[in-house]
Amino acid sequence: MIYKNTNQEVYFVYIIECNDGSFYTGLTNDLLKRFEEHCNAVYLECYTANRRPLVLRYYEVIPFLAEAMQREKQVKGWSKAKKKALIENNFHKLTLLSQCQNLSHSKFKDIK
Repeated sequence: MIYKNTNQEVYFVYIIECNDGSFYTGLTNDLLKRFEEHCNAVYLECYTANRRPLVLRYYEVIPFLAEAMQREKQVKGWSKAKKKALIENNFHKLTLLSQCQNLSHSKFKDIK
């Protein structure tokens, strides 16, 4: 069931899986309408228009636009693996994927 609150404007950060296995991350204040627009290719220039059929895999509700925009930007910058971990609610894996793996990182300073 998709969250609907008629008393206060809310925003949704969402992830759609495309038929080619890629993910599209977006932001809207009307999730059902926006997903329908994606499915019907209302905006032909949109990333999802030529990658249908689509599946809504994840969404979160955020009450303030500034925070929703910040969250969308954050998730858009994530790797496919991190987005998949978020979709699967695998927060342990998400944490591991968020850690720096570069050998120059300070956590590896004692390794010689």
